[in-house]
Amino acid sequence: MPVGFAAPDADSRPLHLIDAAGAEAFVAALSPMARRWIEAAGFTGKLGQFALLPGADGAPGAAVLGMGDTAARRRGRFHVARAMDRLPDGDWHIATDLPKAEAEEAALGALLSAYRFDRYKAGSAQKARLKAPKGVDAARLLAIAKGEVLTRDLINTPASDMGPEELEAAARAIARDFGATVEVTTGDDLIAANFPMIHAVGRASPRAPRLIDLRWGQGGPTLTLVGKGVCFDTGGLDIKPASSMGLMKKDMGGAATVLGLARTIMALALPLRLRVLIPAVENAVGGNAFRPQDILTSRKGLTVEVNNTDAEGRLVLADALAFADEEKPDLLISMATLTGAARVAVGPDLAPFYVDDDALAAAIGAGGAALADPVWRMPFWAPYEGLIEPGIADLDNAPGGGMAGSITAALFLRRFVTETPAYAHFDIYGWQPRAEPARPKGGVGQGARAILAALPGVLNL
Repeated sequence: MPVGFAAPDADSRPLHLIDAAGAEAFVAALSPMARRWIEAAGFTGKLGQFALLPGADGAPGAAVLGMGDTAARRRGRFHVARAMDRLPDGDWHIATDLPKAEAEEAALGALLSAYRFDRYKAGSAQKARLKAPKGVDAARLLAIAKGEVLTRDLINTPASDMGPEELEAAARAIARDFGATVEVTTGDDLIAANFPMIHAVGRASPRAPRLIDLRWGQGGPTLTLVGKGVCFDTGGLDIKPASSMGLMKKDMGGAATVLGLARTIMALALPLRLRVLIPAVENAVGGNAFRPQDILTSRKGLTVEVNNTDAEGRLVLADALAFADEEKPDLLISMATLTGAARVAVGPDLAPFYVDDDALAAAIGAGGAALADPVWRMPFWAPYEGLIEPGIADLDNAPGGGMAGSITAALFLRRFVTETPAYAHFDIYGWQPRAEPARPKGGVGQGARAILAALPGVLNL
């Protein structure tokens, strides 16, 4: 089933959302037959409890989902999505009045619960479809959901079918759909165009490295999104062990997320000028691979000592960020599956982000809360600047010591943004390690909805 809402005028059955405090009164008000059904199911309003209620013909005519209490609901999100795979085939509507924010989260969760990655194996489609609750912007939520579907599909696709060329094709497909333009610099042309670190990281792969440059919009403030597009990461000559290489198809999660966000922005026709830059490479092992202790000269002119070829993401992002910074956009955002240190710090569910501007940080945090996209601000901690200065070159791509790895990576990237006053960096995971409501195990977008919600206030749209 494609992601979408039921038609507004479709006949539909009610889905009641009942918390623990209201369960007794709800059950008491039911007809005797319905009461027997729900009592047989042991319904108490506990979060996630589900029961069907009989219609006049004895077939299921309604459903009820337990919503628990406030404490239980705080331990997760998209709770209404828990019902979607258990509802019988057909159209449904939420029969409980909800505040607007809760109605939006319920509707978005219902949309995202329909996602299936079925490129290689057919799966069982979700049979139920929910009507958009009254008072929500259904078109906006659908645009958000379709952007997230794109992100998930790109991340879930294995590297055999999602290399730099295929990532370019995905960007071109979005551009065709929304009237954007795409320019791509590929292979040895990266050297002539002064993207030396993108070329160095990707040159060992037979799949040519490239910089993808998508532009859309004719007027308004300027927003540039930069996404790490490492389509597979062996670690290079500092090769990863098998246990660390298993999920490296997702190392282009930053690129997938900015493309999903770009699709949403274009679908909503936001009044801004959008640019998306994706350095797309495969970090491979070969005789011409870049080496530990090599010193690379970046587009910005800063020299970088390579102390670990597995810290390649910041190298390709650095050239792309320097290129973006030359235009001085009103807002510049980078997104990358950059460090394991970020996962140790905040786990897989939170998207840590770095920003100097307190107002921008507050807007992103509020946006994440509004659209069920949790983020967490981390510090550009200036006292650690010395850790990324090796002495033999301007910068060190992999400081030793094993501490503050996400912070030092963010500080490294900030060195390449000197002309743009508003810059934020997201160190995302891009992967759902276990199934949760509206989020099956696999690729997932992080931070995009938070950014989207922040844009109107930040850019005065």
